[in-house]
Amino acid sequence: MLTITQALYDQIVAHARQDHPDEACGMVAGPEGTGRPERFIPMLNAARSPTFYEFDSGDLLKLYRELDDRDEEPVIVYHSHTATEAYPSRTDITYANEPGAHYVLVSTADTDDAGPFQFRSFRIVDGEVTEEEVKVVQAY
Repeated sequence: MLTITQALYDQIVAHARQDHPDEACGMVAGPEGTGRPERFIPMLNAARSPTFYEFDSGDLLKLYRELDDRDEEPVIVYHSHTATEAYPSRTDITYANEPGAHYVLVSTADTDDAGPFQFRSFRIVDGEVTEEEVKVVQAY
């Protein structure tokens, strides 16, 4: 299960809406070994595409060095889908290289008549996708 604060949830959704019609992407870091998402890190979609996201390699290298220096790890890797449901694509699964992370997808398309977006979380390990419950809290 992913437990996330309302503030972080709102920031991820706002980023997805802001970058629409292109896919938004980013991470939420947390203290190493805690699994607790704390620090919101929006990233630039270097692909600038409505159907694909890609972290800029220089920005990503800088981020991983910063995480190392701060004793943090990626707890959430997020991106948006602009025209499809919030479910990992084959490409998303192929590029999922953080087995300990929660992969959050936000759809900015109304694909299920449930409203203007979906917010879903998945674990992706060795190509296997498992959806997990998302619990939104005011504070940890």
